[in-house]
Amino acid sequence: METSRREFLRQLTLACGSVLFIPACAGYDSPWRFFSEKEARIVIAFAEQIIPADRDPGATDANVVNFIDKQLIGPYTRFQEDYRKGISAIENSSVKILRKTFYELDWDEQTHFLEQMESGNLPEEFWTLVNQRSFFNMLLDHSMQGFYGSPRHGGNKNYVSYKMMRLDYPHVLGQNRYESKCATAKQMEL
Repeated sequence: METSRREFLRQLTLACGSVLFIPACAGYDSPWRFFSEKEARIVIAFAEQIIPADRDPGATDANVVNFIDKQLIGPYTRFQEDYRKGISAIENSSVKILRKTFYELDWDEQTHFLEQMESGNLPEEFWTLVNQRSFFNMLLDHSMQGFYGSPRHGGNKNYVSYKMMRLDYPHVLGQNRYESKCATAKQMEL
């Protein structure tokens, strides 16, 4: 049976595509693009300390870690090394001081740890490759961006921060759809 050149190329493409596709998918069960599971847990614990859930959703509900993870393989690639070194330093400091990984600490221990980190008072031996105060501030900024930013960037899942602030989702970039009190007052005068 003779095969046309077109049919041969189609079959070759399918075969090569399958061979390349299967190994890429096999064993890939991590939801993270940049973080390891342990790194993601540390970032989640950090973000929850910054934006805890109370009567309103917190960082976990807003999927802040997804925002940071997504940005680290996109616009924030320049911060990848800082994240690797900073998360490692958090982990090593936590294990040395409190004998537990950071995400296993109870709430008050995490709070105290982050207060020490923010003021630069954690053991310097683990912070030689990245400045602890700078890393704290970067993680703080990125957590806030993930919580308050547009959901299209991977955070603010289900518009939780917009709902918390009672803002409509700006369907047109830069435009909120709500009436100002001044406009309503002027209409009432008419």
